Amino acid sequence: MTAVFSHGRLRLYLLKLLDDGPKHGYELIRLLEDRFLGLYAPSAGTIYPRLQRLEAEGLVSHTAAGGRKTYGITDAGRAELRQRADELATLETDIAASVEDLSALAGQIRTEVSGSVRDLKRELSEAARQTRRTRWEPPPPPARPGPGPGAALLDEFDQRLAAFTAEVGRLVRARRFSESQLRTAIRLLDGALDGLRRLLR
Repeated sequence: MTAVFSHGRLRLYLLKLLDDGPKHGYELIRLLEDRFLGLYAPSAGTIYPRLQRLEAEGLVSHTAAGGRKTYGITDAGRAELRQRADELATLETDIAASVEDLSALAGQIRTEVSGSVRDLKRELSEAARQTRRTRWEPPPPPARPGPGPGAALLDEFDQRLAAFTAEVGRLVRARRFSESQLRTAIRLLDGALDGLRRLLR
């Protein structure tokens, strides 16, 4: 609940709203939300217990129709409003100031969020440009042992690996893959790598 309604002042403001005519709980919530320009709205759990207490004190009464209670101010409630007219005027002034503060804060938040979104868009655009400018290069071949058994096979493996990575790079640069094909290709690459790891165990 907004601080302007501390110390029982919401109770007084509910009497003021009901003095304009009978209303059910959700109408009171909507009126309060409108009064605060949509920046604050009390919950049903805030409004209904206060209406029940006001009714227990004889300041409001209710009628029920279609499963909904409509509350109206009693003569005793009007008498309390008259007795507390100065307090109600002060409350209206405080509400106006609170709405102004909330509006300013909301404007500041919107400005900060808008600036953050612009910064993020700029960073993403720059990252995309960098990615497009960066030419894909195959990784360098792994270091090989010196001459000995298997050297010819290592040469062939290096040639095949270089050709494979060059072809994959060419296909990626040419944008030949659809999104689903890229997902499948990634799974194939992961599977091939897993297979090589198992082979070397």
